[in-house]
Amino acid sequence: MGSPDRRSRAAQLMAEYSPALLAYFHRRVDAGEAADLLNDTLLVIWRQARAVPDDDDQARMWMYGVARRVLATHRRSHRRRSALHERLQAELATASTEDPDEVRTLRAALTQLPEIDQEIIRLVHWDGFTQVEVARLLDMPEATVRSRHLRARQRLRALLGAGSEAIRTTRTSVSG
Repeated sequence: MGSPDRRSRAAQLMAEYSPALLAYFHRRVDAGEAADLLNDTLLVIWRQARAVPDDDDQARMWMYGVARRVLATHRRSHRRRSALHERLQAELATASTEDPDEVRTLRAALTQLPEIDQEIIRLVHWDGFTQVEVARLLDMPEATVRSRHLRARQRLRALLGAGSEAIRTTRTSVSG
């Protein structure tokens, strides 16, 4: 059989077995995930149309094998995401030594700035990028980033009050 025949056979098998494969996934995961997993399975089957066995029973078994591997990959990814989520929550719980009120005050003041200035402040002070790196990242001239950064800091000071504890915290924890 040539490639067009293999593709048409794969398309025929996918049409025939899609409802059964969807039910297979639906019995193992929630409905939204089941539809996504079926989509992923059909994509693999289509891409591997040459590998579809000629015998209908073997083709059915092969398709379910593909579905099992797609499901196994999904479960591994889900476990990794869950483990990462738990590690990040634990890290954030132990790493957050800042006063929540001061952080809220700073974040509220940041929202008063234009979005691009907020991003420049965050990238420089929270993410540790230099102004040159921020310029490259945002695809802006370095002079523009420098001037926007300076004006944004001045505006933040005015919003927070130059002598406030929040500004002192900003200077130390944000830049460090």
